[in-house]
Amino acid sequence: MPTYDYQCSACGHEFELFQQMSDAVKRKCPECKKLKLVRLVGTGGAVIFKGSGFYETDYRSKSYQKGVEAEKKARESSSDKGDSSKKKDADKTKKTNSSSQSTKKAD
Repeated sequence: MPTYDYQCSACGHEFELFQQMSDAVKRKCPECKKLKLVRLVGTGGAVIFKGSGFYETDYRSKSYQKGVEAEKKARESSSDKGDSSKKKDADKTKKTNSSSQSTKKAD
């Protein structure tokens, strides 16, 4: 249930009222008892989308998006370098294992 702001046009009394959306708008001021009460239009709460497809970062500026792309490329290139060094190490161990097996057969 939302909270509504009310103001009396006769005496200037302001207050908040917690009521259902389906409730009728109050007209009688609790202070002066006159029928001069007006519901004020507020800014309301922020809309928050949850779930797949709605993210805060979906509509960022072009410069921000370019920076993200550059970061991704930098990460990919650094991970590729790491993978190639792992491949070289694996190749070295294969060669070492095969050469040690060939010496065992000769014995």
